[in-house]
This record gives sequence, C-alpha cells and structure tokens, in this order.
Amino acid sequence: MNAIGSKKELTLCSYYSCIDDIIECEQLEQLKLITHHVSTTRFQHCVNVSYYSYIVCRRLGLNARSAARAGLLHDLFYYNRKEYNSSRSKGQPKHSSMHSIQALRNAEQLTDITRLERDMIEKHMWPATRALPKYRETYIITIVDKYCAVLEFCVPKMSKIIRKK
Repeated sequence: MNAIGSKKELTLCSYYSCIDDIIECEQLEQLKLITHHVSTTRFQHCVNVSYYSYIVCRRLGLNARSAARAGLLHDLFYYNRKEYNSSRSKGQPKHSSMHSIQALRNAEQLTDITRLERDMIEKHMWPATRALPKYRETYIITIVDKYCAVLEFCVPKMSKIIRKK
C-alpha cells in the first residue's frame, strides 16, 4: 500500500499503526470499486489524504493519529457524486457540502470518532461547509485533500507525457 507520489510502503511505517484496525474493513474495501478524481479510486484518495495529513500533523506536533484516521474516513460515502449533483432537487445541498455529513455518519457506524476526528471529517470541505474548522488539524486535512486531488489528477497525465518523450 502506497500513497500517490510516495515510494514508502505504508504497512511498514508508524503511520499504519494509526489505521490498522479499520483499513481492511468491508466499508473501506467498497471504496476500491468507486472511481474518484478521474484516475484513482475513492479508497486510494482516502489513503493519500490520510497519509499526507498524518505526515504534516506529525511534523507540526499535532495529533497525527487523528489526522490519519479522519483522512481515511473523510470520503466514506458510496453514491456517485456526478449523478447526485445532476439529480438533486432545488434546495437540496450540493455534494461538496453534503458528502462530509454522510461520510461522518458512515464513519461513526464503523468506529468510535473523537471530537477532533468529527470536526476533520465534517468540515474537510470548508469553506463549502459553512462552519469554521475548530482545530488546526482540520485546516490541514482541508488543504491536504485539495493537494491530493491535484496530484491524483495531474500525476497520471504527467506520467503519460514523460513516457511519450
């Protein structure tokens, strides 16, 4: 298991001990079947956000364990986001602000969630989610989520260009 842009085997580092009780559960396994950000799966995206949030929080002396766990669970939803947005009725929330609530509900059914992890999952789409994050870790996961989305979109395209040359 690796994060995009990293050659480190994640099962062999301290990161893994933060998520080893949930990483192989059926709910997360289902995310391996869902395409996310064009070129990856929702599972891989969650691993990417989880690992990089863990690294940043660890370096800053913040709660790296909660960052790893919340990152892994932040997109724990199963519907097709494009279909949701095209079929939603007037007044129904957009996917960008609604999916974090669904992910939090699913995460709470899977494992115990701390107040910090709740804030991170619920508000990782800030400012689309209007309430301000309460913790520094929540701002980090918000930024890392966007960073990973860019990586997931660009790295495969860049790899193709480099291979052609």
